[in-house]
Amino acid sequence: MQVKRALLSVYNKDKILELATALNEMSIEIISSGGTAKLLKRNKIPATEVSTFTNFPEMMDGRVKTLHPKIHGGILYDRKNSKHISDAGKNGIQPIDLVVVNLYPFEETVLKGASLGEVIENIDIGGPALLRAAAKNYQHVAVVCNPARYEQILGELRDGETISEKTRELLALEAWMQVAHYDVSIEHYFAKHFGKSEEFPEYMNLTFRKKQDLRYGENPHQKAALYHDEFYNNPSVLDAIQHQGKQLSYNNVLDCNASFKLIREFEEPTAVIVKHNNPCGVASNDKILEAYKVAKSVDPEAAFGGIVAINRPVDEALAKEIISRFVEIVMAPEFTKGALEVFMAKKNIRIMEIKSIRVKRQPYRKYRSILGGLLVQDANVKLIEETKVVTKRAPTKEETEAMKYAWKIVKYVKSNAIVYARPGRALGIGAGQMKRIDATKIAASIAKDNGESLKGAVMASDAFFPFRDGIDYAASLGISAIIQPGGSIKDEEVIAAANEHNIAMVFTGIRHFRH
Repeated sequence: MQVKRALLSVYNKDKILELATALNEMSIEIISSGGTAKLLKRNKIPATEVSTFTNFPEMMDGRVKTLHPKIHGGILYDRKNSKHISDAGKNGIQPIDLVVVNLYPFEETVLKGASLGEVIENIDIGGPALLRAAAKNYQHVAVVCNPARYEQILGELRDGETISEKTRELLALEAWMQVAHYDVSIEHYFAKHFGKSEEFPEYMNLTFRKKQDLRYGENPHQKAALYHDEFYNNPSVLDAIQHQGKQLSYNNVLDCNASFKLIREFEEPTAVIVKHNNPCGVASNDKILEAYKVAKSVDPEAAFGGIVAINRPVDEALAKEIISRFVEIVMAPEFTKGALEVFMAKKNIRIMEIKSIRVKRQPYRKYRSILGGLLVQDANVKLIEETKVVTKRAPTKEETEAMKYAWKIVKYVKSNAIVYARPGRALGIGAGQMKRIDATKIAASIAKDNGESLKGAVMASDAFFPFRDGIDYAASLGISAIIQPGGSIKDEEVIAAANEHNIAMVFTGIRHFRH
């Protein structure tokens, strides 16, 4: 496909002068509009303004300029179709072989908090129409929406005065992706502005921008990448600055996400250790170094190779304690210069600075892929609203404090989940069991293996107890109080068991299943 005439109409002027200069040197006629035409004129690069080419003025503050049959006809007509060629000749339509267009900065305008009027003026109409038209007719027209492609295009033109079909296909696909992303961004903005963002629409249109390639997927033979929702206004692990370490893998990101969500439940200085998307150590202490030491002691074997999240600055002393045992990632809102120097001794450890780790979260939507579809739900941002004492004995102040602590943790443990705790620390965590009684036993075995007595400790369960066996087992360990959602048809049997063992029990009315 030879290029004799090109249309240049861009908001992002990056490298456009270099492109236009090269096209002019190759005797390719340039048509241009608006600010692009003015820029070319100032730099004495020959170009025909769109209004001259169409013999129709730009109007309505530039809203209407390229929307004209001589522009769209020149882009859209099939060069091999005799009827198209005849229509073009009768109407004085000349072919346009190269379309170079990028769009008004709608996303940037929204993200900077612009007024509705400014946002509306940055909705591009002519640009997407040009991209669609050129992409549709990719067999005869090359469309470029990314300045990074200019050199490639010029290279092909210099080599053979043509742009290959393979390149035109790639460029058309990029144009369609750009327009789709642009349209969905506009939809999301107005859904929120019109107050429709809380509904589940008939069509779930999502758009994400690639942030980075990942080292690999869940397993080394799987490829993976990380994408960012630029309109997501909540803190996330995507806010992280990586100071050192290997490239992240798919599993690393999942574990960082689990750590991030859990650590943000705590106001007090807290350390969290996550392994395989489950917490295996959590502790709080006025001294963050002590908090980390205790968190590591909850399940030292599981903590090996885990992800560490700290909600206070990491200093040199804490950094030395962390690298005393292998960990994959350390996340914190800040690292002192001394801490970073300590971590340099272990160059493969990823050091992730996330200043938003202590920022309050807002409601949001969760998406999860399944074969052939997508599950969408409101995120579980609730923790606890009120508790109801359902046993004869009410919990003590210390038991209440411990139960609230355990409840924060159990929310982030894979179901069925059980957590044993005392105020300010976990003792044992049982995750992902098909039977709740098995989760209670696993959590207890972890505590016992590490020399922890559960006498006088509390137990949290992410969902109700279907039978009294879990309560009887807890009593045999010396558990003194239990927090759970309630809601089983056998609640009365479970409550009776708690009363028999003089265990205080509270219901939250909120379940925290995590599948």
